[in-house]
Amino acid sequence: MSLARVLVAQWRAARPLADGKALSAGRLHVLDALGVGLAASTLDQGETYRRFAEPLPTGQAILLANGKMASASDAALVNGGLIHSLEFDDTHTASIVHGSAVLLPAALAAAQASGASSKAMLASYINGWEAMIRIGLAAQGGFQRRGFQITSVAGSMIAAMIAADLMDATDDQAVAAMGIALSQASGVFEFLSNGSSVKSMHPGWAAHAGLIAAQLAMAGMGGPETAFEGSRGLFAAFTAEGVGAKRFACELADFGSVWHINDAAFKFVPSCHYLHPFVEGARLLVEQGVGAAAINNVVLRIAEGAAPIVCDPWDIKLNPRDGHAARWSLPIVVAEQFIHGRVDLETFTRRADDRVRALAAQMTWEKLEPHRFPHAFEAEIIANLHDGSSRSIRLDDVFGNASRPAGDEAVLQKFRSNVKRTLRPGSADDLITWGYSIEHGAMLGELSKILSRRLP
Repeated sequence: MSLARVLVAQWRAARPLADGKALSAGRLHVLDALGVGLAASTLDQGETYRRFAEPLPTGQAILLANGKMASASDAALVNGGLIHSLEFDDTHTASIVHGSAVLLPAALAAAQASGASSKAMLASYINGWEAMIRIGLAAQGGFQRRGFQITSVAGSMIAAMIAADLMDATDDQAVAAMGIALSQASGVFEFLSNGSSVKSMHPGWAAHAGLIAAQLAMAGMGGPETAFEGSRGLFAAFTAEGVGAKRFACELADFGSVWHINDAAFKFVPSCHYLHPFVEGARLLVEQGVGAAAINNVVLRIAEGAAPIVCDPWDIKLNPRDGHAARWSLPIVVAEQFIHGRVDLETFTRRADDRVRALAAQMTWEKLEPHRFPHAFEAEIIANLHDGSSRSIRLDDVFGNASRPAGDEAVLQKFRSNVKRTLRPGSADDLITWGYSIEHGAMLGELSKILSRRLP
């Protein structure tokens, strides 16, 4: 039996809402992603999606960009792009998967278009997390080493499975949908060459592709049965490692009984996740009396697997072209924390100032040994001071990850802060009430009404 058929069978036998921890995690990740998408709709990084969404024909699926309705595939594209555009969306660190940015837009749009319940949507969304994480665990970083973002290339296939599930496709059609989505899979890391904003499109396009693939499959189009394990399938084409498919087969063995969504991390800094422990480390050093004025130079130690994204090339990282590009700059983000005492949404609305760039220029990076990347995002900072002394700190993992869980209140505080940028007073509490009743069939129409309450 092909791996696609195994996944379909186990997906449809799974009961994610019967597991209390998976249910709780799923609800919280849904709310977090909605809040991030809403915040993005008010900022410069969301402007492309606001412009794109404005002339779209009316449809059945809500747009986070403006509170209007559009077709399911268009809504999936826009919402996925917004959720990912601030680098504020959740991640499962061990698999290096941005889950909600592709899974929620696909599930929400497919459910609204098909008339599926919010309960069915949540179950499919959680199953989507489980499938995506298992692909990432099986690949062991292979997608990233080849320059592909797993969220987009694998996400297109899992978005297709979500859409097929919520649209009541047959098993054959679901298998075909994933095979069709494989031909639409894309998303490369070349954006790092200039910090361009196209990365935000990766999960949105994957969600969009998944919706289209399911529709095509249900209209009769065929797709390769061996989309995962074939000699030109997902793992062979995008990781160049055929063993990944064998590992994926092993990972599928506990699908429906082990819930990896419980380990998915929430992000509390709107930048590349690899930078978060460095932000926290710099804050702790300042609290211990290490001010920017006292620093002569700084050594930043980072896991070798993370360094290419936030350190290379160092001369470009020292002088990113704009605030958005700084989201992937280790020296600039650390300098921002030392100089201004915060790294938040406003940090990336402007280019780093002269003081920040001057301090960043006094920084170098080295390989961190030993490390547990990608199972943990670690950091070590050594601040050499003008008086000849040194102060150092090491973080063993990022706050919000499974080993340092944030807790509901921290996530909801972030959610409220994001929502108040966009919606009228009281909307955040109404969304929380909606989210905490989602497994009981909370009306998706009610969600659309709340999301349309835009500030003037």
